[in-house]
Formats: sequence, structure tokens, C-alpha cells
Amino acid sequence: MNTCSAMPTIKQVTLQPGEFHFSQGLVKINTLLGSCVAITLWHPQKHLGGMCHYMLPCSSPSKNLELGFFADGAILMFLNEIKKHHTHPRDYQVKLFGGSNMIHQPNSKHHYFNIAEKNITAGISLLATHGFNLQNMDLGGSVHRKVSLELWNGDVWVKHGDIEVSRETL
Repeated sequence: MNTCSAMPTIKQVTLQPGEFHFSQGLVKINTLLGSCVAITLWHPQKHLGGMCHYMLPCSSPSKNLELGFFADGAILMFLNEIKKHHTHPRDYQVKLFGGSNMIHQPNSKHHYFNIAEKNITAGISLLATHGFNLQNMDLGGSVHRKVSLELWNGDVWVKHGDIEVSRETL
């Protein structure tokens, strides 16, 4: 007689730039960031949430890209999911990651070309404007980040470049 019960399977979701995932259950959402930014949302009572991976601060009618490529588009996608689940932005634990300056130019006079900085500013501003409570941030620098969100418990794991994984808890 087999007394071992089957271990539950954790669904792995890997986001590419411009992608978005929102769900609940045994789901782990992963992404790799450079100058892009990821926002994670998690509802501690309903154990649901999601992640986006945006590349640019704001959408433009002249760009033929999906909403998820832009900070403002990603926020709209989150707001649609929040409405579908009859929750509110203030109910979520919100964290912001990424925005590394992958093309380091010390003493550059052209800071207006720094897309990472613009992505960070857009994310912080849009979250505040729409009533989200930003609880933690890991932003800037000059190394890539691997970010993982576990939807069953809300833990977010971050790996900077090639150093050890750290757990972001609040």
C-alpha cells in the first residue's frame, strides 16, 4: 500500500517583457529584469495576485505594442483584475523591482535617456495615483534581477546578478 500522497504541483509562469499574469493558487510567477520594472501585487486574505513586466513608462498611440509593455498599461491591467475580483488597490501588498541602469554612463549629461530611471518614476507615481500602497522596493543599480512571486503565500524572492537569493518579506 502506498501511503505517500502526491505532492501538489506548482505551476511556473515566466513573464517576458510586456507580459502580465494574475491568478491564485499554487502558482509561482518569475521574470528577469534589467532596465525593465516588475510590479507584484498580492492579496493576503484571498491569496491572489500577479506580476507585470513593463519596458517603457507610458504608452503612445504611435507605438504598436501591447498594453503590458508600458507602466500605465500594466496598471490598467491590474485595475481590471482587481475589479473582476471585487477587491480594491489598497487591499494588496505591492512591491516594485528593477530599473537597473544596464548601460552605465558615469557623468553622462544625457540623463533624460535613462529609461530605467523613467520606468521607476512612472511605476511609483502610477501606483500612488491609483491608490496602491507600495510596501517595498528594490530598484536601480546596474545588475539584472530575477524576481519570483509565490501566490500561495505572497513571498517575493529576488536574485541580484549572480548573488544569492533574498526573500522580500513585510
